[in-house]
Amino acid sequence: MPLHLIKLCVGIDSVEDLRAWRAHRAAQGHRSVCPTRQTPKRAAELLEGGSLYWVIKGQVLVRQAIDEIVTQDSGPQPCRIYLHPELIETAPQPRRAFQGWRYLTPADAPPDLPTAAGEAIEPELAKQLRELGAW
Repeated sequence: MPLHLIKLCVGIDSVEDLRAWRAHRAAQGHRSVCPTRQTPKRAAELLEGGSLYWVIKGQVLVRQAIDEIVTQDSGPQPCRIYLHPELIETAPQPRRAFQGWRYLTPADAPPDLPTAAGEAIEPELAKQLRELGAW
């Protein structure tokens, strides 16, 4: 069973902002990467199909599959977590702020949103429904 990571998406206000940022970086020839100071000790489990779940404005809203984890010899953030470029939206899940990244078990991870036409729900409506306890 794969293990996941969860991390705050600092400086991003919406999934659309993250999509635009990733597209801009890809156009410059950069891979989708999350630099970090600590190399995950459970990297092998993360590479068995794990994803990085992004917390945007207090809600887990999107994930990216983890492709590769590389540790360099030096630098302020020697670990690079390379991510698949596809952003997969998830059901909104509230999450308090924290520093760095955390492990996330599959049981605690939010489900992916349906991708068929007409089935997706607006993020703001989903947030309101969750706050009311209706979703």
